[in-house]
Parts: sequence; C-alpha cells; structure tokens
Amino acid sequence: MRHENHESNKKLAAQATLHCLMGCGVGDILGVIVGTFFGLPYGTRIVVGIIFGFIFGFIFSALPLLKHMSFASASKVILTTEVLSILVMEAAEAGTEIVFPGMRRMGLIHIQYWIGLLTALVAGFVVAFPVNYALVKKGIRHQH
Repeated sequence: MRHENHESNKKLAAQATLHCLMGCGVGDILGVIVGTFFGLPYGTRIVVGIIFGFIFGFIFSALPLLKHMSFASASKVILTTEVLSILVMEAAEAGTEIVFPGMRRMGLIHIQYWIGLLTALVAGFVVAFPVNYALVKKGIRHQH
C-alpha cells in the first residue's frame, strides 16, 4: 500500500508539474512574440514571458479543477497550491534563459531559441517537480 501511495503521489506531482510546464512554455513563446512585435528590450521580454507563464500556468492548472468545482473555488486552490510551483519553475527558466546566449534575441525562427526554450523547460520541470511532490506528500496539493 505504501508503494502504491508513493507512486500515486509521484504521478500527481508529475501531472501538476506538466500543467505548470505547459503554461510556462506558452508564456515564454508569447513573451517572445509580444516582445518582438513591440521591440521590447531583452530583460523586458523575460518579464513578459514570466507574466504570461503565470497566466497560462493558472489556466492549465484550472482546467482539470473546473470539472469538479466553481471558478472561485478553483482559483482559491490554485493560488494556495500552484503559485509556489509556477514561481520556482519560472525562476529556473528565466535563469536558464539569461545564461543561454542570446536566446530571446534569436526569435522563434532560430534553432537556438528552441534549444534554449527546451533547456529552460527541462530546468523548470527539474526544480518544480520536487516542490510539487513535497506539496502532494503533505496533502497540500489538490487532486486532479
């Protein structure tokens, strides 16, 4: 029984981390699109990507919850459980993007951007999964 519980905790943590990852990935891409369109500086593009990452991380986390509860209830759950995961993931991704040479300057048509994005998303998943797993183990994470 203990092993099954451990495996279900890992599965739930992985699902929650993937929802966050999808939102952050969409946010990063939209940040580049908006940043390029408006000619925003490099640092501002990262901030825009983080903002979009939070928005879409929230949306992708809300979708499974809205099957079982109201938007207000889902928002409360997300704000108390998802924000830490999204924050940790976005910090790892932004750090990777800053270190990765010129990633955001490249734009969507360059392979360097996509390699950098993939690297940033992997880094985000690696640091956010343990956060989500700890929240699941403590019973703080919601069930999807």
